[in-house]
Amino acid sequence: MARIAIIPGDGVGTEVMAEAQRVLRVLETDPALALGWDVLPLGAERYLEEGTSLTDEEFRSLEEDYDAILLGALGDPRVPGNEHARDILLGLRFRLDLYINYRPCRLLHPSLSPLVDGGDRPMDVHIFRENTEGHYLGGGSVAREGTPHEVAVAQDLNTRRGVERIIRAAFEFARARDLAALTMVDKANAIPGPGRLWRRTLRDVAEEFPEIQAKAMYVDAMAMDLIRNPDLHRVIVTSNLFGDILSDEAAALTGGMGLAPSANLNPGRHALFEPVHGSAPDIAGQGWANPVAAIRCVALLMENLGREDLAQAVEDAVAHVTARGIKTPDLGGEATTSEVGDRVAARLARALDTSGDVIQPRGA
Repeated sequence: MARIAIIPGDGVGTEVMAEAQRVLRVLETDPALALGWDVLPLGAERYLEEGTSLTDEEFRSLEEDYDAILLGALGDPRVPGNEHARDILLGLRFRLDLYINYRPCRLLHPSLSPLVDGGDRPMDVHIFRENTEGHYLGGGSVAREGTPHEVAVAQDLNTRRGVERIIRAAFEFARARDLAALTMVDKANAIPGPGRLWRRTLRDVAEEFPEIQAKAMYVDAMAMDLIRNPDLHRVIVTSNLFGDILSDEAAALTGGMGLAPSANLNPGRHALFEPVHGSAPDIAGQGWANPVAAIRCVALLMENLGREDLAQAVEDAVAHVTARGIKTPDLGGEATTSEVGDRVAARLARALDTSGDVIQPRGA
């Protein structure tokens, strides 16, 4: 049996994870899917009450007892330094060595694209962001802080091992899905040291995948090309910082953060899935949060478990509901979080021919 740890977290995380669980309850009616999950009370509430974010014992359990983690969102204004979020999310990312941040950005319906011709040239891009190196390690220094002579230095750490394994993962993904092209993104003309490492590694790894056309592209050019040619790129691999920026841009071009799932992966070892929209404390508790990103994380989970058929069924159910205008306010709709979850679960149940006892649909 596959065991899943669910961490609803903070703010709207608890709301969207409730809808993700509704979808899981539909999926678990598949007799070939052996699935179980536990909901863990990790987040701001416990941190404020007990001063505890993630204990070593809890980390060992997440590492050894569970096959994957579903995370709603972390972040609470009552914890201004977000210490609990750093301990939980970044702690899991680095301690589990989740070096792949995978961000699929697919346009579910033409109406969701902010581009004039986005519906005619729909985006379907898979972004592989290096997740454990780069600027986000916190290296660097600040001198003469608060004075007119302040100097701030940030370090961009890239290793051959780290660069090679993320590039290889992107190539393997492209090969497995018969995608003919891959683009590595850097800024080698202005940041030559890391740029040379990434480009040299790209050339070396590309030799093992002769059927895939590989090229390098500067990050500013890629940022423009995602807008000018949204349907041109299929697989993008890049560094932590550039991947963070480009994946958010791609999410906006395919409908917004409320639709964007992500996976933090170490293939064969562990996986953590989370919507990328954050805890949104300004709308928490109002039923406005879009659950689609969290539900699509369930699709990524199914794919990770080897059930591509169930992953596609979830994606199809989301696309079906979206096409019928059942959308939360962030997409211009009037549906609540639970209404969207109801409709997706109902559509999925019909597609899988499961018992209606699992859910209480309000329509399809």
